[in-house]
Amino acid sequence: MNAIPMTVAPPARAAAAWANGLAGVAIFAGSLPATKIAVAAFDPLFLTLARAAIAGIAAILLLAVLRPPRPTRGDLVSLVIVALGVVVGFPLLTALALGHVTSAHAIVFIGLLPIATAVFGAIRGGERPRPAFWGFSLAGSTIVAGYALRGGGDASLVGDGLMLLAVVVCGLGYAEGGRLSRRLGGWQVISWALLLSLPAMLPAAVLTRPESWDGVGPSGWLALGYVALFSMLIGFVFWYRGLAQGGIAAVGQLQLLQPFLGFALAALLLGETVGWPLLAAAVAVVLCVTGARRFAG
Repeated sequence: MNAIPMTVAPPARAAAAWANGLAGVAIFAGSLPATKIAVAAFDPLFLTLARAAIAGIAAILLLAVLRPPRPTRGDLVSLVIVALGVVVGFPLLTALALGHVTSAHAIVFIGLLPIATAVFGAIRGGERPRPAFWGFSLAGSTIVAGYALRGGGDASLVGDGLMLLAVVVCGLGYAEGGRLSRRLGGWQVISWALLLSLPAMLPAAVLTRPESWDGVGPSGWLALGYVALFSMLIGFVFWYRGLAQGGIAAVGQLQLLQPFLGFALAALLLGETVGWPLLAAAVAVVLCVTGARRFAG
């Protein structure tokens, strides 16, 4: 595939791209505290399957009401990649990995997502950021990983392998979705991808459902609703639109903020402590994101 140089977006379009990307990341960040609440009420495997099934049903309704043009046959491979990466692969692999490693240890790998997204943006989208971009991206990932390592957590060959694979498939799904959104639109891409995965996810969710719903309280249902509708659908509407508008590599660096936004939400909703190291790391990451944005094109 021939390289396609990145173009500089007009100021208004660039601002919209970063606003959409930040909105998507903020929604994704809420997944961490919501998942912590949900797993207290649901089995992790069922939660993974149910969130995709619910989002898939919502996507069907959205497509039926708005009736966008159907993807072409040539889009099918890209949509399958998106579905396997962000609808099935990443949620399932991370759920399996968390059976072997702590959530703090898993954040080390989440810090690699921006680089993975940028690499696949270069491979699949033809983007070519300048060398300084990769320096800022690597610095930001190192800060995220270093902060996560402060939380401890024993390594596991199986858990680390699953998390590394999760990052790879998610980065590919992000880049492929961002590339396809340039033509189809952000909400259309994630809706069609959810529709493709629904025939597998819905029966699996039914088969793994709890024997009784008596122990599920309002907080559990609300948490399931959040990770299904916001984390699996609404967040991607903003995220893919931002990637399409501002460039996969550039806007993808906003993912570096996701762990810190998640920690802040956890402090707000779950009463977890937020100290000065977290704030200092977050400020450093913001500087890295700003630098990466400057040298992305």
